Amino acid sequence: MTLMNGKEYIDSLRKLNLDVYFMGEKIQNVVDEPMFLPHIHTAALTYELAHDPQYEDIMTATSHLTGERINRFTHIHHSIDDLVKKMRMMRLLGQKTGTCFQRCVGFDALNALYISTYEMDEKLGTHYHDNFKKFLMHVQKNDLMSAGAMTDPRGDRSKRPSEQKNPNVYLRIVERNNEGIVVNGSKAHITGVINSHEIIAMPTRALGEQDADYAVAFATPVDTKGIRYIFSRQTNDSRRLESPLDAGNPKYAIVGGEAIIIFDHVFIPWERVFMAGEHEFAGNLVETFAGFHRSNYGGCKVGLADVVIGASHWVADAHGVAKVSHIVDKLTDMIGMAETCWSCSLACSYEGSKTTSGAYNINPMLANVTKLNITRLVYEWMRLAQDIAGGKIITLPSESDINNPEIRDVLMECFTGKEGVDVNDIFKMLRLVENMAVGAGLPEAMHGAGSPAAQKIMIARRSGIDKKRELAETIAGIKEDENFEKIVGMTEKKYWDEYKEKCKSC
Repeated sequence: MTLMNGKEYIDSLRKLNLDVYFMGEKIQNVVDEPMFLPHIHTAALTYELAHDPQYEDIMTATSHLTGERINRFTHIHHSIDDLVKKMRMMRLLGQKTGTCFQRCVGFDALNALYISTYEMDEKLGTHYHDNFKKFLMHVQKNDLMSAGAMTDPRGDRSKRPSEQKNPNVYLRIVERNNEGIVVNGSKAHITGVINSHEIIAMPTRALGEQDADYAVAFATPVDTKGIRYIFSRQTNDSRRLESPLDAGNPKYAIVGGEAIIIFDHVFIPWERVFMAGEHEFAGNLVETFAGFHRSNYGGCKVGLADVVIGASHWVADAHGVAKVSHIVDKLTDMIGMAETCWSCSLACSYEGSKTTSGAYNINPMLANVTKLNITRLVYEWMRLAQDIAGGKIITLPSESDINNPEIRDVLMECFTGKEGVDVNDIFKMLRLVENMAVGAGLPEAMHGAGSPAAQKIMIARRSGIDKKRELAETIAGIKEDENFEKIVGMTEKKYWDEYKEKCKSC
């Protein structure tokens, strides 16, 4: 059983032959493209830390299929402890990278499909779960990185997939034969896919009978014939080609290295198909995946918060104001908000439950609450980071100006802090705050794993509002309270009639 380290992971990408485009040009090899390297380095850290004894307990797990040690990103949760350790891993990696480490979507796809394929086989007598377990064994044995591909471009969103003028705005089956299926269409905003080994495709929404061809889930190698990738631009992305200082987080990525995937008559053999027309299960698969993925954000985004809180304190201290009351108050607010989100992610893990497949699922209600909090509170703690850092984070000169001998001394005087603090370090920390608090990570916190509207739909659906009404009616006396009757030994009506008589005599 392979357990790759960071270098071995990077070397494994060199063997792939992807059809990738970026900035109008075809990329020959993803590992040799400077724009892609920070994303690759970030994912490589998820491999490297699995070999660090300090983090082995949360970065690795024991496969329930083989009993061997595997990277936790290829594991199926089989206990509450697994769910909690996943959250601890998310926070750790956010702390270590300061950005998106890209493997969560594929990880959540593995777990959602494990549960959903079991349920399909149980009800329909299909063999999708057996297919999936064989694929999972392949992923675990070779320690592969999987890219979860759920989101479709969706075109006119007032129309169902089968009603679209351009059918390729949703991924669909266009042919079935004895060997497998052929798919056409596209997937958008797919995190980490150009530096993954496998694509795991899933439907993006609940589907009706008329949309059965769009109810498709499968796995395929990233360099399968007929697949093309267009790597997306991100805020300030070209800075990493200019200088390490201007990049802000030069070693690791800006966000998740998202790309568009185009499927042009791509053949998928039956043994790698996990859904092919079972439209009635599409919605459940989407919800299961979304619950897993939304729970993550209270881990990874809080790990990022740990970094930006530390950076904000460093900047304040470098300018001699770390102990000023309003700075302490802002930092405390940031910590409180971050730990609130962390509490949510732990709660939805500790409140998880065992499914019929034997795998464990998080509490879906609390997972959606976790993500809804993230869509709001990340913006607030990043606003406070901007406040503490001041206007310098958006007016800082470039490294070229800083290194220009004609103006360097003047710039050093302008940006000096308290005595003993290296001005170059001030530049570095301000750029890090800019990268995290002003950059592309904010929209990702909003829309990754679904927008706030999606979370509110799920929260409303699972709110148990009728039960809450019943509680209020019982307390108000509109409905009989059986427990109260047992306590006082008579019906509420009789009790209150006697109570009123007693009150009259008082």
